[in-house]
Amino acid sequence: MTFSIPGDRIYSQSHEWALVDSNIALIGITDFAQDELGDIVFLELPTVGDILIKEQIFGLVESIKAVSDLYAPLSGTVLEVNSTLETEPEQVNDDPYNTGWLLKIELKNLSEIETLLTAEEYGSQTS
Repeated sequence: MTFSIPGDRIYSQSHEWALVDSNIALIGITDFAQDELGDIVFLELPTVGDILIKEQIFGLVESIKAVSDLYAPLSGTVLEVNSTLETEPEQVNDDPYNTGWLLKIELKNLSEIETLLTAEEYGSQTS
């Protein structure tokens, strides 16, 4: 199966993506991750003002198959949480890169961006 991997984002080994604009990043899980999880029924996400530390758990995703931890691809302060997911967690399955985004954060350390994978690098590890 071929998964969508937009070239405008960067990716973590743990299947989260970040779309960076200046010092703000939109965070979500990849198409590959949502496919592996199956139908998502619940998300536990941080609240506005929480501090994320790169590679540490920031929440969880529950699907009909399993409960999985979510790992921060970058460090920063949570500016916004996708509140639509409280009542429509299936948005992550339907459109993981757009309506299914999880968080918006203000980046703490821009050099962390260099440690993430390009779309091509991420694609080579999921194929």
